[in-house]
Amino acid sequence: MEKSQCSFKQLPFSSLFSTYIYDYPKLSRFFSTNPLNEEDIKERISRIPSSKNRAAVASAFAKYHNELGISADQKKALDKFSDPSTLAVVTGQQLGVAGGPLYTVFKTMTTIILAKEWEEKLNRPVVPVFWLADEDHDFEEIAHLGIPGNDEFTSLKLDQKGNGNPVSEVVIDNSMSDLLEQLRGEFPETDFTDSLFDQLSSCYTANKTHAQAFAQLMSAWFSKHGLLIVGSNFSAIKGLCTTAFSNSVANADAIHEALESQSSELEKDFHRQVVIGSTNLFYFDENGRTKIDREGDTWSINDQTLTTAELLTKIEAEPQNFSPNVFLRPVLQDILLPTIGYVAGPGEIAYYAQMRSYYQQFDMEMPVIFPRISATLLESGIDRIMQKLPFEMCSYNQRIEDLESQYIEMNSPADLDKLFSNWVSEIKESAKQPIQRIASIDPTLEGTAGKTVSGFENELNKLKGRVFRSLKQQEETQLKRIRKIKAQLFPDGLQERAVNPTYFMNKYGMDVWDQMLVDFAVNDLDLQTHHIVKL
Repeated sequence: MEKSQCSFKQLPFSSLFSTYIYDYPKLSRFFSTNPLNEEDIKERISRIPSSKNRAAVASAFAKYHNELGISADQKKALDKFSDPSTLAVVTGQQLGVAGGPLYTVFKTMTTIILAKEWEEKLNRPVVPVFWLADEDHDFEEIAHLGIPGNDEFTSLKLDQKGNGNPVSEVVIDNSMSDLLEQLRGEFPETDFTDSLFDQLSSCYTANKTHAQAFAQLMSAWFSKHGLLIVGSNFSAIKGLCTTAFSNSVANADAIHEALESQSSELEKDFHRQVVIGSTNLFYFDENGRTKIDREGDTWSINDQTLTTAELLTKIEAEPQNFSPNVFLRPVLQDILLPTIGYVAGPGEIAYYAQMRSYYQQFDMEMPVIFPRISATLLESGIDRIMQKLPFEMCSYNQRIEDLESQYIEMNSPADLDKLFSNWVSEIKESAKQPIQRIASIDPTLEGTAGKTVSGFENELNKLKGRVFRSLKQQEETQLKRIRKIKAQLFPDGLQERAVNPTYFMNKYGMDVWDQMLVDFAVNDLDLQTHHIVKL
């Protein structure tokens, strides 16, 4: 696979993310380790504490694998993790339908490559881990997938409701088979179509949960590379998180202050990614996943109020009913895993920038926060028509209207803007003397004369628009190519944020991610640039 690159600064990434990649010292006070400096990473690894309860964690993970239906695929990874000397490189993501957006695959590939790299550098076992966001209850956010077309982007929606329950617990119904049928209808039939949809149908069968389906799909794609798949929405795992839940309650004031002070400091130059709530806990009951609120020493769960002491007792008695928010989840993750680092997308890097002091409230140090692979996949047909146009890949990030206007202007037989601008200037200049003469005869007519000249200018602008439309019609073939390229590379923002991985698997094979893994690993993983990968 041939690759080229472009800077993150040329694409719609935040200032915070670009600074993190290209000018880390400006953000160093918000993180523990420069993710692009090998010596800094080794120093951070030297401070990873030894495992105290590895056997208990491994046992809980094994039970969870049985629950997910991936125990056989993950056995080697779990055996490796059970070794007390093993470290981990971790990533995670919401349980997107059919794998979610492309960046889920890119995060996973980055994690696998980094784990292998650091295993070789340390001469010590390192396992790649995918942490399921299995307590997320925003079903609407994950229940769709995107497919690029010739000149438009198609979003397919799963016709199912989450009803406020964790996505992982939502049971798949017949609407999933309808969605897969729609998806197949969007794809051209290839040598890989039957295998792909057999796999999807096998994972997404009725009466499974979305957690089971997603885990089985990710396992099918990546278990051969030693990926361990875990999550926290499981009673045996929650039982190991009781201390962290209790700490988040007992030290709520200090924890809130740590988050707020660091977030306020961050806002001086960048942005606050996540709004800080009064607590970092949710609670599961018959109403689904409910945010726990706090005012002083009073905690509220729906209509129930508890003191701090009562809530701590409740946590000890039923830890399985408590759930972490976006800040507490990473802490639980790093309590259970001997984490070298977490592979994060730009948004996650932004909220980790709020968390260094927060980790300290749990007597922990933030792990290395690695950026994930960022890439646009460029098909050969798109590459060919790009050669016929004057724009670089990153230019297609612009609005389609702006791209079309630029192309028309670049390919006009004359400089139309200059032509019409000069024409207007000449009219205004030639009108000065007549207007002065008219005003000397009757001053009340000076305004009318000026409006007449403005009318000429308005008519010229209308004419200019008609000329541009005429040119646009003449260049329609090229404009269609521009729209097609835009729809493929920036269908709804960046391709990696919008397009489902199955689109490329259907066209390039079930092993397309294996090929990319090899290619990125062999050519040294570069996390400081956006890759353009020619398929």
